[in-house]
Amino acid sequence: MAGKAGADIVCAAVSVLMRTALSTLSGKKGITVRGGAPEKGIMWLEADYEAAGRDFLFAAGVFLLEGLRSVAQEFPKNCKITIKSLRF
Repeated sequence: MAGKAGADIVCAAVSVLMRTALSTLSGKKGITVRGGAPEKGIMWLEADYEAAGRDFLFAAGVFLLEGLRSVAQEFPKNCKITIKSLRF
């Protein structure tokens, strides 16, 4: 995923998906979302929710994962998805 700035189609696809998810989720009641890109080629997103945000977060998560899986399937050498789920 870490190619020359502005020239890597995989990085661009993942960046658009992640930024759109963060932007969309950050404005919804009952959802707290955080994300970052600590180094070139690495992006992360985490979310906490209350009952009011559960259904929207689930739908957004399905959309995001489908988009990321599509990129990973088409470019398996350039995109890896890691999911960590914590339940309390």
